Amino acid sequence: MNKTAIQKFAIWARTELIEQVAQRAYQYGIDAKGYGDASADSIGGRLLNAEEKAQRRELIQQIDAKGYEQVMEEVAYTWFNRFIALRFMEVNNYLPSHIRVFSDASGAFKPEILNDVLHLDLPGLNSGKVAEYIESNDTEALYRYLLLTQCNALNESLPRMFERMGGYTEMLLPNNILKSDSVLGRMVSDIPEEDWQDAVQIIGWLYQYYNTELKDDTFARLKKNVKITKERIPAATQLFTPDWIVRYMVENSLGRLWVEGHPNDKLKSGWKYYLDEAKQEPEVEAQLVKLREEYAAIKPEEIMVIDPCMGSGHILVYAFDVLMQIYTSAGWSEREAAQSILKNNLYGLDIDDRAAQLAYFAVMMKARQYDRRLLTRGIQPNVYAIHESNHIPSMAIEYFHQGDARLKTDIERLMTAMRDAKEYGSILNVAPVDFARLYIRFEEIRDEIHMMQPVVMDELLPMVQCAELLAQKYDVVVTNPPYMGNKSFSDKLLDYITNYFYEGKIDLFATFIKKSWGMVKNIGMYSLITPDSWMFLSRFEKLRKPFLEKNTFTSIAHMGFGAFDSGFGTAAFTAVKADISIYKATCLRLVDYTSSTEKQRKFSSVQRMLSCKNDYAKVIGTPICYWASKQLIDSFSNQTIKNLGTSCVGLVTGNNERFIRNWYEIESPKLGIGLSREYAISSKELKWFPINQTGSYKKWYGNNINVFDWWNNGYNIKKFKLDRFLRGEAEKKNSKCWNEESYFRDGLTWSRISTDKFSARFSPVGCTAGTTCPIYFPNDNMEYLLGLLNTKVIGSIIAFLNPTVSFQAADIDRIPVVYSPTSNELVQKNVQENIKQSKNDWDSYETSWDFKRNPLI
Repeated sequence: MNKTAIQKFAIWARTELIEQVAQRAYQYGIDAKGYGDASADSIGGRLLNAEEKAQRRELIQQIDAKGYEQVMEEVAYTWFNRFIALRFMEVNNYLPSHIRVFSDASGAFKPEILNDVLHLDLPGLNSGKVAEYIESNDTEALYRYLLLTQCNALNESLPRMFERMGGYTEMLLPNNILKSDSVLGRMVSDIPEEDWQDAVQIIGWLYQYYNTELKDDTFARLKKNVKITKERIPAATQLFTPDWIVRYMVENSLGRLWVEGHPNDKLKSGWKYYLDEAKQEPEVEAQLVKLREEYAAIKPEEIMVIDPCMGSGHILVYAFDVLMQIYTSAGWSEREAAQSILKNNLYGLDIDDRAAQLAYFAVMMKARQYDRRLLTRGIQPNVYAIHESNHIPSMAIEYFHQGDARLKTDIERLMTAMRDAKEYGSILNVAPVDFARLYIRFEEIRDEIHMMQPVVMDELLPMVQCAELLAQKYDVVVTNPPYMGNKSFSDKLLDYITNYFYEGKIDLFATFIKKSWGMVKNIGMYSLITPDSWMFLSRFEKLRKPFLEKNTFTSIAHMGFGAFDSGFGTAAFTAVKADISIYKATCLRLVDYTSSTEKQRKFSSVQRMLSCKNDYAKVIGTPICYWASKQLIDSFSNQTIKNLGTSCVGLVTGNNERFIRNWYEIESPKLGIGLSREYAISSKELKWFPINQTGSYKKWYGNNINVFDWWNNGYNIKKFKLDRFLRGEAEKKNSKCWNEESYFRDGLTWSRISTDKFSARFSPVGCTAGTTCPIYFPNDNMEYLLGLLNTKVIGSIIAFLNPTVSFQAADIDRIPVVYSPTSNELVQKNVQENIKQSKNDWDSYETSWDFKRNPLI
């Protein structure tokens, strides 16, 4: 697949479509500045017909409700989705007419639909109109009409992708679409036809790349402290999951659930990424026997699988394939299985309308693959965009329940639960109501004539369908959740997560970990791929503990960096909602392989490690240290460094350019090196003092470059903070004089961010900890502890306490220590010598303030 071509096209197409849609709006007197008279009969001297006037009024209503830019964006991606859907269908010969809309048999941009158009058999086609366009030789207008008619014809079989035309979206179909450099022309010419034969891959990458510029703009706003709005969450968080990771997740959750109760070696042999269960202890086997008995009672049509963050539907489509294999192994035909899967098995939700539209289309095309007549059967999948209740009028609710007390209670409860639903997405907690009774009422309304009937069917019904999916429990949950730190949360989202998902409030992906085990039934299975930080960092400890109490890992695939398009390490895992404390999970450590392709290639051959969750509890902070040896884990029965001293962070200046310098930039009379805190405070002449702020990998001593302004006990820094506060400026950039009593004391420091291994060094009297170099103050025997921190053993321990490039003070606090003050004379002597040698080396360069002369001279 030519992803470069797909990326270039998608990014360009978004800009081009927005511009073209805006041009069409301008032709009707509408632009970013306004629209004049909403009821105008003519624009620029041209009379509007009744249909155009209605479409224009509808467009203006949308602009008033959402804003001009948002509406132009929505219409552009609506046409983008329709174009790629039609292109996929024509390439794969899925169009009912079997006539290509954009290309000819050779693949060139020559719409086959224009050939012999008078004999074209297309539902809804008005041959009189066709004849008029031909007579006037207006090929462009004819093609526009044929394209709109084709979209309308697909409404019955694919209503959520091809909504019935006639509204303002039709009015804004771009101009000049037959030109070779139009969106249609470049879609056909730029992307190889063979790339359109895999619906999931082409749709997923087009969706992600289409959002590239919007995503970049969203992150640029974040740097200016502009929160991510609900409209921008999808663009900011969407990452297309590589196929092999999806297969691992689905095979080891949905696949495992089935074969545990219905052993089938032939079925498993087709799952390339399935991990066989390790040999377990007898007491674990006894627990597993009971679970398998319950799994054995499940029938194919009873398995409920959901992806609550489905994006463009990649996970759902592969789950469809696995379900198909399960059905056929149980004796079903492919045709019957495809229909049953749509009706009974697959469920999906997403906050983004366009993603839900693409996921819906991908699932329907997958079903069509197994049942050629699927599109004529009227079956629709249970995949939806999240619908809010905010804009549903009270008149529609009253019309719906018509005074029935039970209906009124249930529908009003759902209205309350789904308010601002797009702000929260699938983390919404919805209490079950009598959904069956609600659907009976919808069926009654379907054929009624009432002014509120369209609102009930088009707005209230989708909201209820989403609420039902959120209220249900599932046998399997598989998802790649959004990754977004809480600093980007809107106030509403932060409040909701704090109230209902406190343990996961650090990041949206952590919230979804908790939500997922809440959505799954007891003994159900689920799988997620997330940043690996939750497995180790101390700030996720409150999430790890309840997770391990209520769930058991069945496997972990730790990818680290490079698994897919992200700037952080990732890990996928599968788990069962049951407490089996000494179950041996199968774990793969793929972090040492750089690319996704290499990780995929090594998946089958890399060493399989076995790990029990009860071992994690032996380590302070319960990190998911699956690769640690028994001896290493047992070492945590000793005391920790925290018991032998104090670690802390230091000064945040709020403006490093103003308050931090390199020491050699300062006049000597104002520079105070090696002074106590008391002397520094009392001195009115000295202004600049050493601070541990920068540095690469360096053991024992060194990286003493920076000085900071602490004149008159930090007067300037503290005044800077006060001035910003009085001006009402953001607290985020204010100075913070953390642990001021620790300033100027000698201790042990390290670089918090490092691209290499951990290293500690002696920080002499007169130095202060900065933002990037925390500091540790031993109660006594500083040399012993410095020697310990610089050993390979401690390097290994830190690697699983926090296998990232950031070494926090809390991570160092958890290091176990075997410490005897009476048996460390040799250690003290060696460490003192190491400090001396390292200091001599540091001082041999002119960047040291103790530099005397080059040792070679």
